[in-house]
Amino acid sequence: MLTHVQIRDFAIIDAVELELKGGLSALTGETGAGKSIVVDAVMLAVGARATADVVRHGAERAEITATFDIRDNAAALAWLEANDLGHEGEVMLRRVVGADGRSRLYVNGQAQPAQAVRELGELLIDIHGQQEFLSLTRRAAQRALLDEHGGHAALLAPVAVAAREWKTLVAERDALAAAAADRGSRLELLRYQVSELEALALAAGEVESLIDEQSRLSNRGRLAEAARGALALVYDGDGADAHAQASRALAHLRSAAGLDSTLAPAAEVLQEALIGLKEAGSQLGGYLESLEVDPDRQEFVERRIAALEDLARKHRVRPVELPETLATLSATLASLEQAEVSLASLEARIDAARSAWGTASARLSTARRKAGKTLAQAITELMGVLGMPGGRFEVAVTPAPAEQPSAEGADTIEFLVSANPGQPPRPVAKVASGGELSRISLAVQVAAASAEPHTCMIFDEVDAGVGGAVAEVVGRQLRALGERGQVLCVTHLPQVASQAHHQLRVAKLTDGRSSRTTIAELAQGERVEELARMLGGLEITQKARDHAREMLKVSARPRGGKAAAE
Repeated sequence: MLTHVQIRDFAIIDAVELELKGGLSALTGETGAGKSIVVDAVMLAVGARATADVVRHGAERAEITATFDIRDNAAALAWLEANDLGHEGEVMLRRVVGADGRSRLYVNGQAQPAQAVRELGELLIDIHGQQEFLSLTRRAAQRALLDEHGGHAALLAPVAVAAREWKTLVAERDALAAAAADRGSRLELLRYQVSELEALALAAGEVESLIDEQSRLSNRGRLAEAARGALALVYDGDGADAHAQASRALAHLRSAAGLDSTLAPAAEVLQEALIGLKEAGSQLGGYLESLEVDPDRQEFVERRIAALEDLARKHRVRPVELPETLATLSATLASLEQAEVSLASLEARIDAARSAWGTASARLSTARRKAGKTLAQAITELMGVLGMPGGRFEVAVTPAPAEQPSAEGADTIEFLVSANPGQPPRPVAKVASGGELSRISLAVQVAAASAEPHTCMIFDEVDAGVGGAVAEVVGRQLRALGERGQVLCVTHLPQVASQAHHQLRVAKLTDGRSSRTTIAELAQGERVEELARMLGGLEITQKARDHAREMLKVSARPRGGKAAAE
């Protein structure tokens, strides 16, 4: 629901701020006061194209801000989530158009491209009477409207599931087929590579162990020198090593500890140190023995390392990565060897998915044709009472050329209309008269609108070219829509305005040098005066006022569904 509109320096509007409510709100005023300018401003907020001439003369820029309550609009909430835009149950669209023609758009304070704002705008508002935003002319919207009217959600679900499965399987098959394109030569190479790696018979951790051993063997001279030097200093130094020195120190402490017991802890530490030094000497001695060269072992390690490095260069990996390379090549080889079997299996699954899609789509098509007939009949009847007697509405459900399964089914949906008797039905998008298009839109919305619509509907001059009883019917239909959601209507007919739950008067003020537009919501007494003006022209008579009061009184009476449509 559109809750707030703020307009600054747009066309002949210097500053206007509107608080809007649910139900039907009528915008009335003198011809040329700027009623449609408000609609134009809202269109700019939701992404319509803008030029420099929309900026009020003498101003640097025009600004329009439109705020929507979207707590019940699941599609709009999902759009915001998908675009990482925070919200608290509302969305604020802001449009700034400079005098140089440059334009910027913001959604909840964050700059957005025009196309993105237009996508969001289509989820928030539906403007009837303006070709650019009229959802009735879009094939996708026509299909969605028919499916919503027919309650086809349960039939659409299996169609979408089968289409997604088909698409996934086709992608998997194509990838496998591409990999198997040069299957013969690829298999030969893979088998050779796998057999060569398997011939190494690498044990777990063997590469790392061999590298360590090679390093030890190639550096055994330096290692032996270091170990002997450490051994001489620690344990085997002809009385000058650490063990001998510590032993003498312990002997001194033990003799002195008899005189002073406080030396006993130090003696214990030295005793433990002697044990550690002896153990270190033993380990160093064993290490020196292990450095004794085994020519056969050294030759084996060198050959093994050379073989590893040779294969690593071939596969452009490090030697330690060879086991992982073998696992990868083996998996690829197994997959390629099974490619023919896998491809045959995938083809069967693809055929099954297409068959499931075809069956589900056929059920959906049958339901669509049935719903299309009832919807067309209801709209045709409404067109008659809306000032288009003899007009005819049709919903064409025809098979779509489907190269691949679509999540929307196998149909092309198109709304066709004949506004006058004797004329063949034509696509709604090609209806020439804007007034006829608006009234057809109204008929469609009344016939197909859901019980709880989530978008704001705006009808701009929907009553163009009608009057009298037809105008009253138009007003009643708009009020019926307003009972289920939010409707804004620009009108010049009192029969329509009197049906509104709220009425806003648009007035143009001038001082002879400049003009500006103001908008104000009317209280009950003010509505009587405005309706009387619309009924009587420049001179407002008491009779016109009485007539206006009676119109408001009649419009407030509760009506049944059938009565409201008559």
